[in-house]
Amino acid sequence: MREAIFSHVDGIVNYPDPEARALKTAIASFYDVPQKKIVLGNGAAELFYCFFYIVRPKRLLLPVPSFSEYERAARAAGVKVIYLPLLKKHGFSLDLEAAVQQFSKEDVILLCSPNNPTGRLWERKELCVLLEKAEERGTYVVMDESFLDFREDGEGYTSRHLTNEYPHLFVVQSMTKFFALPGLRLGFGIAEPNLCRQLESGKDVWNVNFLAQAAGVAALSDTVYHEAARSFVRREKKFLAAELAKLPGIEVFAPSVNFILFHLQQGKVFLQQLIMALRERGILLRDCSNYSGLDGAYLRAAVRSRADNERLLEVMHEVWKE
Repeated sequence: MREAIFSHVDGIVNYPDPEARALKTAIASFYDVPQKKIVLGNGAAELFYCFFYIVRPKRLLLPVPSFSEYERAARAAGVKVIYLPLLKKHGFSLDLEAAVQQFSKEDVILLCSPNNPTGRLWERKELCVLLEKAEERGTYVVMDESFLDFREDGEGYTSRHLTNEYPHLFVVQSMTKFFALPGLRLGFGIAEPNLCRQLESGKDVWNVNFLAQAAGVAALSDTVYHEAARSFVRREKKFLAAELAKLPGIEVFAPSVNFILFHLQQGKVFLQQLIMALRERGILLRDCSNYSGLDGAYLRAAVRSRADNERLLEVMHEVWKE
């Protein structure tokens, strides 16, 4: 990918292709979707903001805990946010019956699979139940699959092919996570062509820069990296989750991708002590206790190299002994 970026540097004196045709061709081939159903974003986040500004729903039904940018994008467009709690005692799953009772033509429900920060995946069967009800009532469903590429069985969970059956479905995919391109900003959405045209009209003409387009094409073609990255995450998430679970007072939630959510039964004071001890040693974990829907001492750890994971565990064992 670096070679692709370096080889295209001289091209930055020109405007990027506003249609990003080469990138759309690569995405269509890699994900097996028609080009007319693809809309590109300067990162997945841009597509959430664009969706709310163009569709203009009155309410966002938001399962929580989840990624905070969804709520921020909705409120920026003046959309009212209604929380749908994902309860820990139910494995952070959504109460489907209660959720669909709230659906109306002026609503959108935003889902994330795997969910950030819980890691929970939406099973195809339960998702189709929700999509059927949404279509009946004219409710839009936005599905964020930004972390799904980390899974070796991701094809069994993706909803991108369901847009044929459910025209109110909008599937969003980041290319900054799995393909490690956060500094270039790149993402795309999949929807029925009419919605794609509407979303295109609401974003900047050159929203995806020249180097991001080149990097995206190169990233999709690097199958050696794809296989190695998925194998690495599968191996290291299993190791880190198992080792974390050995520490007293930690409840680990089964990871599905490259991050692990865990709860500290010792409480928030201990959580802050742990965060400070880790920070002093150059290790940063995400404090999730301020997520809507998480009212206790929760942390999220990224799955890193074996050396980094062992260093994290070493420091945590030191803190537990103090």
